[in-house]
Amino acid sequence: QAQLVESGGGSVQVGGSLRLSCAASRLTFSLYCMGWYRQAPGKEREFVAAIDRFGTNTYYADSVKGRATISRNNARNTVYLQMNSLKPEDTAVYYCAAEYGSTWRWDAEVDFWGQGTQVTVSS
Repeated sequence: QAQLVESGGGSVQVGGSLRLSCAASRLTFSLYCMGWYRQAPGKEREFVAAIDRFGTNTYYADSVKGRATISRNNARNTVYLQMNSLKPEDTAVYYCAAEYGSTWRWDAEVDFWGQGTQVTVSS
């Protein structure tokens, strides 16, 4: 079955940067839109960013607009999330998600989830 493995998380000071990666295997990567979600302690999982199959369209939560960039490399079966100017509010477990389709659909269910990578931003 499909597998998504996140990496790149860690502890960063306020204002720092991180680049998260999600490597996909056992699926045809180019057939899936990819997204990033996060879940902070005591909070529900929330949407962060998404990208369509070919990287032509991207979507961001208001909380990260201007600070986050999602990208993908279909030749490497990998999606990335570059985050700059990190804030304590960015502290969460970040999850990679795959959604089958040509474009991101808000009413579609995520087909596959990664197990998450921890991001901690200290002040």
